[in-house]
Amino acid sequence: MNRDILFVLPPGFMDNGRREFCPECAELAGLIACYPFVREALDIRHVGIDQPREPITKILGEGNFNAPTMVLALDTDLPADIDAKSSNGRLYLDSISTIAKLFSARYGMPNRRGDT
Repeated sequence: MNRDILFVLPPGFMDNGRREFCPECAELAGLIACYPFVREALDIRHVGIDQPREPITKILGEGNFNAPTMVLALDTDLPADIDAKSSNGRLYLDSISTIAKLFSARYGMPNRRGDT
């Protein structure tokens, strides 16, 4: 099955000599917990904090390893107001704002406060 792949950091990891979490990944985890039907539509993959993040670069190429990143399914139709990036022939979103905007357009979730 061809699904969007959402790459996120784990809920907790060691960095800078202490346990940390990624605020953007935590926000996505919260959204997905509130709207479980979104989880069913995605292939969610946790990646490590160390860069480059090979699972992402394998798909998007060197220099593209941000997390969170959502690599869109090959047959994706996007609304005109979603600004997707492209690398290695794949469309992807690498900002929480754009990912949340797509979730709202696709799944009818509320819009993220402060985004236009």
